[in-house]
Amino acid sequence: MTAKKPTTPATWTDPDDAPALPEAFFQRADRYEGAVLKPRGRPRAASTKEPVKIRLDADVLAALRASGDGWQTRINDALRASLQLAGKLG
Repeated sequence: MTAKKPTTPATWTDPDDAPALPEAFFQRADRYEGAVLKPRGRPRAASTKEPVKIRLDADVLAALRASGDGWQTRINDALRASLQLAGKLG
């Protein structure tokens, strides 16, 4: 024969008795504007760079990469300087 299981005691607590949330909880919270989630991180720059594919001679590429981190930025700077000398860039 199966015996009737005893009832469990009520463990309900008043929601007003809940502990206050720490400030760190709100620092990590997702931010919404209406129903749209606002992404975190750095805001987008006014003028963004555009990714392109370019074919370079192997020795030129090797020399640029050997110059260390930031070689792609140095390519951009060299192209900008060349265009400014030619008067094709403001």
